[in-house]
Amino acid sequence: MATAAGTTALRATPARPPDRFRTIVAVVAGSAPLALVLIVLVLVQQAVPAVKQFGAGFLVGRDWNPVTLSFGALPAIFGTVSTSFIALAIAVPVGVAVAIALAEQGQQGIRAVIGTGVELLAAIPSVVYGVWALYVLAPWSLQHLEKPISEHVGFIAFLSGPPGQTSLFTASLVLAVMILPTLSAVSRDVIRAVPRGLRENAVALGATWWETVWKVVLPSARSGIFGAVILALGRALGETIAVTMVIGNRYEIPHSVFFPAYTLASVIANEFTEATGTLYPAALVELGLVLILVTVTVNIVALLLVRSTAARAAI
Repeated sequence: MATAAGTTALRATPARPPDRFRTIVAVVAGSAPLALVLIVLVLVQQAVPAVKQFGAGFLVGRDWNPVTLSFGALPAIFGTVSTSFIALAIAVPVGVAVAIALAEQGQQGIRAVIGTGVELLAAIPSVVYGVWALYVLAPWSLQHLEKPISEHVGFIAFLSGPPGQTSLFTASLVLAVMILPTLSAVSRDVIRAVPRGLRENAVALGATWWETVWKVVLPSARSGIFGAVILALGRALGETIAVTMVIGNRYEIPHSVFFPAYTLASVIANEFTEATGTLYPAALVELGLVLILVTVTVNIVALLLVRSTAARAAI
């Protein structure tokens, strides 16, 4: 009788209503990759004439001549990747140092000023960065960085001269400044998330502040800092206006970082309004596809590095 009564009670229990919030969240979350797929499909549709004309040779072609309708993406790919990675090489040490200064204990007043200044950098429009880089950063870099480096270590091929005011190196410098807020803000939050007990244990064992940061805090936050680098790299790969204003816009693979170059985004921004006919606009759209391909490839490789680093740290 008790069993029968329990069964009847279970049958009488009303069914739980569907979790509408979870459904809404799933739909909204699925819209992000769907939007990416739709963008890629539209670009593929518009780039069909160029894909049929050049095929895979478009990725290794070095010419960009609208008169003869000869197009290739290799110089723009080289400019995009090289400026981004040079910018990372400059920004990562500075960004991590700023993050440590903001996350660790110290002078509250100085930390507040540095934190506010770095966060305000993210609010500056890209075109303002470009104007500042063209009239302030480029002349300063030419006189105090490019010429001395070229004179003293010009025997190294990629550091040889003659340097120019607009160059791949100048574009990398302004990119480094632009990605600094993202890099430092995310790294700061990651460093703050390191358990306080790890710091206290290191200090209790006699470690100095520097030894605690270098041997305990940074290794614990390594995977998160790599994630910040990935976000900064994504910003650098897609930057357009500021880079266009200072990179020199010469469609060739430079032999030195002090020579003018071109990026995928800069080519599209500079030439899309004057593209006529069928093949020319299609080639520009295909550059957009290549930019997406480069960004996705670099980010996938970076994510794999982050996961392998996190796995090794967990062992």
